[in-house]
Amino acid sequence: MNLFVRDLTVIDSSYLCEQRGMVGESWIVDVVLSGELNEMSMVLDFGKVKKQIKHLIDEHVDHRLLVPMKSGAVRHQASKPGYAKLDFLRGERSIHLHSPDQAFCLIDTDEITIKSVTDYIYEILKGNLPGNVQGLEITLRHEMINGAFYHYTHGLKKHDGNCQRIAHGHRSPIELVVNGQRDVEREAAFAARWQDIYLGSLEDKVYLAELSLSDNATDITDDTHYGFRYTAPQGEFELAISKLETEILDTDTTVELLANCIADEVSKTLTDNQTLQVIAYEGVGKGAMAFRT
Repeated sequence: MNLFVRDLTVIDSSYLCEQRGMVGESWIVDVVLSGELNEMSMVLDFGKVKKQIKHLIDEHVDHRLLVPMKSGAVRHQASKPGYAKLDFLRGERSIHLHSPDQAFCLIDTDEITIKSVTDYIYEILKGNLPGNVQGLEITLRHEMINGAFYHYTHGLKKHDGNCQRIAHGHRSPIELVVNGQRDVEREAAFAARWQDIYLGSLEDKVYLAELSLSDNATDITDDTHYGFRYTAPQGEFELAISKLETEILDTDTTVELLANCIADEVSKTLTDNQTLQVIAYEGVGKGAMAFRT
């Protein structure tokens, strides 16, 4: 007997890629369980599926930076208790972090892909299911998006939950409605601007000398990299990232403020008699709207 749950959860994380850098991603998770019926004539109660499996995925993968530990570009070392320094060596576009261990998801692979993440999740789940469950199938998939989208990474230091981690992200559609009609050209232009971008807040920006990074970061300078640092409920977070892959906002980077930022920028291209509605997404199926008249 098989039991399936579609759209069990969404993984909103970022991962390190030697070509693209730090990539924000959103994967929808489906699961299929197989096994004998239990005393309640069920393979597993739906409530337990959603609670137990979603909890494990949220705990180990969601809102973390996924690191391909077999990549030759990765350097990882423990620092003070509960913290680690991470370097991703890509020449002038290197990435350097010093964060709590829970900000990272270390995967034994040379490249982060849907398959490598699926295999990692499978290993976590297979030992944490009831004995009558004999088979487990996990599918990670992208949302089907009709139009432009972008990948962004950020951190929200004022958030009580895991959004406070400095390097987590989303794959997000963008919809721009000008005078009541979708404007696909403007959507594509803005998506290109924020493709594989790190969105940082001005108030978190610091000089690199103020960061506690590893010796692998000695070659970067304030001319090539931005430094960000903040303290949140989960601890101290530090990041140095190439200016070529970063945009700094003078606000926090909540989806509400991102929608306002997009509206302000797109409004500069409109004439006085045009109206604008911005529908900005934070991953799958959620987001904020902003309006300009």
